[in-house]
Amino acid sequence: MTRRGWLLLGAMGLIWGVPYLLIKVAVAEVSPPALVLARTAIGAVVLVPFAARRGGLGVLRGRWRPVLAFAALEIIGPWVLLSNAEVTLASSTTGLLVATVPVFAVVLGRLVGDRRPVAPVRWFGLVVGLAGVALLTGLGSSPGHMWPIVQVLLAALGYAIAPIIADRALQGIPPVVLTAACLAVAALVYLPVVALSGQHPMPGAPAIASLAVLGVVCTALAFVLFFTLITEVGAARSTLVAYLNPLVAVTLGALVLSEPVTAAVAVGGALIVGGSAAASSRHRQAAEELVDLPLAGTPSPG
Repeated sequence: MTRRGWLLLGAMGLIWGVPYLLIKVAVAEVSPPALVLARTAIGAVVLVPFAARRGGLGVLRGRWRPVLAFAALEIIGPWVLLSNAEVTLASSTTGLLVATVPVFAVVLGRLVGDRRPVAPVRWFGLVVGLAGVALLTGLGSSPGHMWPIVQVLLAALGYAIAPIIADRALQGIPPVVLTAACLAVAALVYLPVVALSGQHPMPGAPAIASLAVLGVVCTALAFVLFFTLITEVGAARSTLVAYLNPLVAVTLGALVLSEPVTAAVAVGGALIVGGSAAASSRHRQAAEELVDLPLAGTPSPG
């Protein structure tokens, strides 16, 4: 891999590991729906001009149903679930649990008709990853955390299903166009939710800064950089980003928010990341064929 490829990979690992910290800061003052609205609206405004250069919404004609399904499973559902979960959970725990996406992908592949042989290492990765989840949600959790943990795992499930829809129904759509459309749809979904949920006091500077960085850097810029990374190193190697994100999330949570890194978090996190890497081993090879798809095998920034 070239030096530029390593730099892009490192940048993406950092940028997509930061959202968990920013979400934790923002939800202290902003409701989860308002957070998602701000983030998606900012991202859409930034990306729409780029999308217009690639044919605009016209390229989506006849494929709006899978676009809406993809948006629901990749952004609309997961982002509010993660934001709501982080009202309670540590940002590091959220980042680690999201790394279970490849584990879900193994199971979903069998359910949707993939009958190709599954290498033993992938089944081993599945078991190891689930053991990490059990450890993190057992010894590494506190009373009252079960529903937030379920929300994060539901978000990870959505991240695992969305690429299947993209693979089957959205191939050939320029990634920037699809991303801009999904962000715009998500913003339109949450606009009435926020408008009808009463008054929203003006948040403080830390929350406003977090929302701005989430929208501009961790959403709009991140997608553009990720597409550049795919072009530079190929889709297979680009999925390595998924294994850097949790490490960044745990580090930032400990350094900035003073979140404890307990033995359960350290061991459970290692099992989840290692198991997910093993579970997705064949997926990384197959991803070479999906270079036209956004986030092939990689969860979008929390």
